[in-house]
Amino acid sequence: MKTIQGVLWDNDGVLVNTEQLFYESNRDLLLPYGIDLTPKQFFDWFLDNNYGAWHVLLGQGHDIELVERLRAERTVLFAQRLRQARQLAMPGVKQVLAALRPHVAMGVVTSAYEQHFRISHAATDLLQHFDFVLTREMYGDSKPAPDGYQLGLQRLGLAAADCVAVEDSPRGLRAANAAGMECIVVRNQMNRHHAFDDAFCVVDSNAELGEVLASFVPGMTRSQGQLEAFL
Repeated sequence: MKTIQGVLWDNDGVLVNTEQLFYESNRDLLLPYGIDLTPKQFFDWFLDNNYGAWHVLLGQGHDIELVERLRAERTVLFAQRLRQARQLAMPGVKQVLAALRPHVAMGVVTSAYEQHFRISHAATDLLQHFDFVLTREMYGDSKPAPDGYQLGLQRLGLAAADCVAVEDSPRGLRAANAAGMECIVVRNQMNRHHAFDDAFCVVDSNAELGEVLASFVPGMTRSQGQLEAFL
């Protein structure tokens, strides 16, 4: 049976419920240019192919200066919406982290920039469970490149075979697999239609995620008292 010593976590859509806010920030900025960004387009362009919607603007004949200005405006708008959000922690994730924390090393590998990451966790009380956080500024190429997860494994001091990643996007899954890790994908509103064929498994809730992770950790398998922490 597989056992693990470390878990590397994605952030947006896994630890915090921020992807809808990011979608809305992009959609609102693009609407004045005749681009009505749909949730499916957002998923395909941002969370799967990792090229955003800027190609549509450029295809309309707009110059790169406009793209750069809108990127800067999005940074400000998204930060404002994160600050206004009341509760961003995903339901049940705190219990999963608390139960795992005494048994495995854990880190965050996120494509979020530090500014947005810190705002999103201002009131979550989740960061106490992690040994480190790697934000977008801290590694080379973004997901689906493996750079972030490779650095995460170095920080853990563990082999890829002894760890798993937890993700919610196709590009995150590809990044984890490219770093040699098996990956568990958590379903949410944004990704419910995607198959995730290359995932180790796909779970529908953090309660289910907790049970899967517990089965990998010696001493936690099927103990009623410990599994109750996930439910």
